[in-house]
Amino acid sequence: MSERGKLVTLGVIGAVLAVVVLVVLVGRGGDDDDSSIATPVTKDVKLSRPEPGSVVQPGEKASVKMETTEGDFTISLDTENWPVTANSFAYLTEEKFYDGLGFHRIVPDFVIQGGDPTGTGSGGPGYSVVETPPKSTTYPVGTGAMAKTGAEAPGTSGSQFFIVTGAQGSSLTPDYSIAGTVSEGLEVVKRIGELGSASEQPTKQVVIEKATLEKG
Repeated sequence: MSERGKLVTLGVIGAVLAVVVLVVLVGRGGDDDDSSIATPVTKDVKLSRPEPGSVVQPGEKASVKMETTEGDFTISLDTENWPVTANSFAYLTEEKFYDGLGFHRIVPDFVIQGGDPTGTGSGGPGYSVVETPPKSTTYPVGTGAMAKTGAEAPGTSGSQFFIVTGAQGSSLTPDYSIAGTVSEGLEVVKRIGELGSASEQPTKQVVIEKATLEKG
């Protein structure tokens, strides 16, 4: 074979190898793509306080379905006993306030807590409502109640909520207004409840991908 022929052959081989290397690198990059993994978002949203009964009427049947990265669960709103709190929770849901937010506090055998637009544990929707709990109020497993600071009056709520996942919920004092009770997917809630550490921080990010208000 002539020198020119050898050079042409080597050039073809080199071009083929270059294509192979390119294909391998592109393929490897695709395998490492984590874009499908949801991460919590932060929101700088300030909403106006809803009027009582503006979204759900007292006694109206309504629920909120939450689709999370760990599965779905549904909270049946207690519009009869807690109409103000249930209406606020429904309002936040309709405003898509909860979409994309994470559970920033998870305490095994106690509660999972979410609904903070800042993810720090100190954020809210820009308003609060108050519905004072009766002294007989208890928080059994599956209860969806509203979080508040120690300085706020009993029954004060913004957007942060917690769901009781274990027996320690019986130790809660009647200071927290109730949005409703988990009627479907309690096993999902309990599974999320296992993803907490001794410091009450999540060991895995859990995101509310979508919250939907359902009536009737």
